[in-house]
Amino acid sequence: MRALQILAGAILLGVAGGGVMLARHAARDDAPRPAKTTAPRILSRPPIAAPSPTPTSAPFVVRRILDLKGPLKHGDFVWDESDAPGGPIVITVDLAAQVVSIFRDGYEIGTAAIIYGADNMPTPLGVFPILQKDADHVSNLYDAPMPYMLRLTNDGVAIHASDVRYGNATHGCIGVPTGFAKKLFAAAKLGDRVIVTNGKTMALGQSILG
Repeated sequence: MRALQILAGAILLGVAGGGVMLARHAARDDAPRPAKTTAPRILSRPPIAAPSPTPTSAPFVVRRILDLKGPLKHGDFVWDESDAPGGPIVITVDLAAQVVSIFRDGYEIGTAAIIYGADNMPTPLGVFPILQKDADHVSNLYDAPMPYMLRLTNDGVAIHASDVRYGNATHGCIGVPTGFAKKLFAAAKLGDRVIVTNGKTMALGQSILG
């Protein structure tokens, strides 16, 4: 079996019990905004985040990685549920690689290039349960649409559809292409875990949670 390098993050903020509370602006929602960035135009292979296990986490082992035809570019996504069994959903986000992946029972069924928080409003690292779903959400702070919103924190950090292009950033949210956001919204449910990391490697078949 060929070895795979899977990117993951280094900091856990908490799992279950309502997620984590962040020392940030209360009820903050998000909209894409231009930002200075040195991010590359072509992104690396989708990562699999690997935070340290916690006692309350259920087991999660990576069993399949999608075979991409080439590197992801901003706005690209791949979705393929073929041969993937039913089971729990876990979503990983790696800020270093600028990629999100969704796994069902350990099988990667979708991956996309992302944009994320920059400058003075970074995207937080940690393990977050999905707290709210709203397909037609509008930011009450920026009065901007956030389609297919999956809320991760009580102060407004979320995954949502966005204009994913080179040079864009968010106010802390994770922006994904609209087509991917729609599929992710349909697949995910309240309580599913989202692991946000910033780069670390592990081997295929290792336990990510549990």
